[in-house]
Amino acid sequence: MFCKVTLLALALVLVGSASPVVHDNHGVRIPMSRRSGITTVNGVVDQSKLKAATANAINKHRQNLLNLLHNVGRLPKGAHVKELVTVPPPSGKKRQSETLTDVGDAEWTGDITIGTPGQPFVVDFDTGSSDLWVPFSTCSSSTCTSKNKYTAHQSSTSSKKDGTFTIEYGDGSTVSGPVYTDTVVVGGVNVTDQYFSPVTKDTSTVSGDPSDGIMGMAWPAISQLGHNPVVNSAFKAGAIPAEVFGMKLASNNSELFLGGTNSVLYTGSIEYHAIDTSSGFWQAQGASVSVGSKTVVQNFDTIIDSGTTLMYGPPSAVKEVYGSISGSSVVDEEEGAYAFPQASSSLASNHLTERSWVIRSFNAGETEEGSGQCVGALLGQDIGFGDNVWLLGDAFMRNVYTAFSFTDSSVGFAELA
Repeated sequence: MFCKVTLLALALVLVGSASPVVHDNHGVRIPMSRRSGITTVNGVVDQSKLKAATANAINKHRQNLLNLLHNVGRLPKGAHVKELVTVPPPSGKKRQSETLTDVGDAEWTGDITIGTPGQPFVVDFDTGSSDLWVPFSTCSSSTCTSKNKYTAHQSSTSSKKDGTFTIEYGDGSTVSGPVYTDTVVVGGVNVTDQYFSPVTKDTSTVSGDPSDGIMGMAWPAISQLGHNPVVNSAFKAGAIPAEVFGMKLASNNSELFLGGTNSVLYTGSIEYHAIDTSSGFWQAQGASVSVGSKTVVQNFDTIIDSGTTLMYGPPSAVKEVYGSISGSSVVDEEEGAYAFPQASSSLASNHLTERSWVIRSFNAGETEEGSGQCVGALLGQDIGFGDNVWLLGDAFMRNVYTAFSFTDSSVGFAELA
């Protein structure tokens, strides 16, 4: 028995801002593919993958906060750099010998090329980081074995720069390498002299990740390389008409749209929300969340992160949310995970002036096959952003069309077509 996503919904409301200039259908469409997740084909949450998703989110944003501290000399109010969290190894076998084929939506990937002539890579398009990295030809780590690798001497536009790039993980593993510039092409958008790292060491516990690397799409303030991400470089070079991009994350026809938004994929207008540009993230302000007609938590910030699987809020706030859901209970106190019965039928509604964004994909999967208990996709965790910031990954983004505007310092949402 699978947890049905329509049985419980949360509503997220944000304070709308003046709408930026509309940039519909003038950019470049890049198809995206769905990759690994945390749910088995039997609809059961893989506990080791749930823990790994949380650990990776904490470690990823720990590095982002360190980058921000280095680049601007301070952290946002309430933010703090957490200790590294150990990423658990994948489980070898589930109870009842369940097949471990993934059906979840953890990563959203597409094709790019680097170099002249172009060398192909599959990368995660990540709105929660700001750097581009792929494996180097000299990477001898087992993680690199099956991946596409960058060969500098085969590119006529390759240039080695000073500095190094490093990501640390809680189990002592690292992703690290030198710094280069080269031509990057995304969906026909050509960017010359783009800073990136071809990593020579990748011993991370995400070795099963089918993508080659990551293309960060957040603000330059959290770039470890200290240079513009690809979207900003493309706009400054005149390769896209606007410093805007849109995303649709779904089971089918997922898309990244560079240089504007694709109005074919949404209905009505995009409701934009001002972001806190000092944080380096796509951090919208003035959010509230309701269960049914009851507003449970309000006046918090939300970071929109396509590179994070689930949603995370401060433990006390998340406890309030589940306290409003009949029959909910803690299933993993350390992870801040809760479950609720399929019989729960609270419907989200909006009684404020702003639009309400219903989180229909709120169920992460069953606790056990046939249990009828659904694990919520919202977890109570201190990610390091403070007690008034929530991290919303693709568990939220799958419910809306999302627009990101560097030009107007805003993030927007629209109903999916």
